[in-house]
Amino acid sequence: MVQSRSLIDESGKRTDGRVIDELREVKINVGIVKNADGSALIEFGKNRIIAAVYGPREVHPKHMALSDRGVVRCRYHMSPFSTDTRKSPAPSRRETEISKVIREALEPALILEDYPRAAIDIFIEVLQADGGSRCAGISAASVALADAGINMRDMVSACAAGKVDDKIVVDINDTEDKEGGADMPVAYMPNLKKITLLQLDGELNPNEFNACLEEAVRGCLKVYEIQRSSLMEKYFGDEKGMKEE
Repeated sequence: MVQSRSLIDESGKRTDGRVIDELREVKINVGIVKNADGSALIEFGKNRIIAAVYGPREVHPKHMALSDRGVVRCRYHMSPFSTDTRKSPAPSRRETEISKVIREALEPALILEDYPRAAIDIFIEVLQADGGSRCAGISAASVALADAGINMRDMVSACAAGKVDDKIVVDINDTEDKEGGADMPVAYMPNLKKITLLQLDGELNPNEFNACLEEAVRGCLKVYEIQRSSLMEKYFGDEKGMKEE
């Protein structure tokens, strides 16, 4: 990634009006797909993504079943109308790669030994993309897994940080993703304090790398609070209601 123009103005504002340590607005609605065992709609900036979870259920074909643990299958798909140019509805190599990345980011949080010979299927549909869709998809899928009642060690929260105009910024948007100096998506288990995904596109020196990782984790913690609040709102009404229980 080589940046060719300035993306932060003299007042410190980015292309979408945020300052360098500010997340885009994040909203999560839980249980929006009636026929799924668990689901969530996330609005992460201009990203609009639905995650739906089915299972645990019988594995087909049966030879894919594991005797000592469950199998996680993940499909990430971008709708043809999700980007500024029409995308082919057929799965792309990028979508296949992101499907694998998301599955591997979520698996450490799942207690799969509780589901031998069963499958947990995760479907992530991007309705509108605006940079950071894999992080938004991971966050939505984690909420959908919790909504489905899947046994979990922790939630998985995700956020990207990066380098723009030689400054470390949190929550990269589409313009910054395409034109910025570096992009680092991170997925994090907030209570266990463990990273389940770390990727880097671009170049960072060691100090920039550490600063970028710290900003991404801080972003993950903010996303976690929204995930937690959205689940409590569905099941307890609000945090006060949970405490009264």
